[in-house]
Amino acid sequence: MSSIPSTPVLDPQEIVRRIRAALPAEVTRAALHEPRFLGNEKRYLADCIDTGWVSYAGSYVDRFEQDLAAVCGVEHAVAVTSGTVALQVALHAAGVGSGDEVLVPALTFVATANAIVHAGGIPHFVDADEATLGIDPTALKTHLAEMAIRRDGKLYNRITGNRIAALLPVHVFGHPADMDTIKSLAADHGLTVIEDATEALGSFYKDRPCGSLSPIATLSFNGNKLVTTGGGGAILTDDAAMAKRLRHLTTTAKQPHRWAFVHDEVAWNFRLPNINAAVGVAQLERLSPMLEAKRILWQRYADAFADLRGLHVFKDAPFARSNHWLVSLILDQDHAHLLEPILTATNDAGLSTRPTWTPMHQLAMYRDHPRASLPVTESLAQRIVSLPSSPFLAAP
Repeated sequence: MSSIPSTPVLDPQEIVRRIRAALPAEVTRAALHEPRFLGNEKRYLADCIDTGWVSYAGSYVDRFEQDLAAVCGVEHAVAVTSGTVALQVALHAAGVGSGDEVLVPALTFVATANAIVHAGGIPHFVDADEATLGIDPTALKTHLAEMAIRRDGKLYNRITGNRIAALLPVHVFGHPADMDTIKSLAADHGLTVIEDATEALGSFYKDRPCGSLSPIATLSFNGNKLVTTGGGGAILTDDAAMAKRLRHLTTTAKQPHRWAFVHDEVAWNFRLPNINAAVGVAQLERLSPMLEAKRILWQRYADAFADLRGLHVFKDAPFARSNHWLVSLILDQDHAHLLEPILTATNDAGLSTRPTWTPMHQLAMYRDHPRASLPVTESLAQRIVSLPSSPFLAAP
């Protein structure tokens, strides 16, 4: 007499087994997201060394910016030394000044909030949407109705008295936020939108690439990103005058001259070196196959966990096509207590998993900052497990 198959039970060792089932058999250990240099990286680096063009002037910087602009569907890209400084300069160029509040998700990497502070602003934390992991526009609309007041054509926080200058949506783990609704809400309140696409190179919102969805946007090329330059970032815009100003600000505001050192404002030395841009050019040449590999890996995880109750593999919203930078499990509310045991079991097994970031309002330096009610953020932070997501893990 045949036995009836038992229902799989969600426990930490079952998670380990299913991750391994989704990965190639020869993979015994897996990092969260690691780079691979399988194209022209060495050749382009050797060219930089042989020619001596290793600093921020050089042909690879120009080529990297042109290639980025084409991939992201914008007119201009300005390559800088990190995603954090890209955000800082973008905020400054967009008019965020001392004491201005910037609406930003509490569920994000700390660099987003830090960049606001570096620009002189004040992060004002808003809640997440469980369907996108980004800003929840409905919750934000309610919060603004309760907290904001218009005066002299500007928006102010009626509690702090500060101007609210901008809205900074983040495409968390590469998943596009609900940008049309967010931008409509921003327009209704006279807010500038600055798009944090630092995790979303290659992602699409409807039919448009992330990074092209607001007047100014940012990217990151840290070592754990889909495309890396070792460390680096970029600012994207369609505005030629804005691009010119961004290049000026990130090159110490030096006036062009054959030898004179004349600088016309306080600025930064933030331009990406040619040697890093060379790596980025080679990485971008392989973007399409890497994106395809990420989709294959996401599907393998989705299949591996399909019948396990108590969690799900996070998937795109109907309007989105994500780069699946980090493939993540979302535990059901009644299984949130398994978060730490799952992280322990998987990492002990050599499978690097991570929770999401500590919500910004729970960090010591941001506990007293203005914020909305954040129930979804606080819930998600107890239920997200990001899985090994390197593109090469999709190999047969």
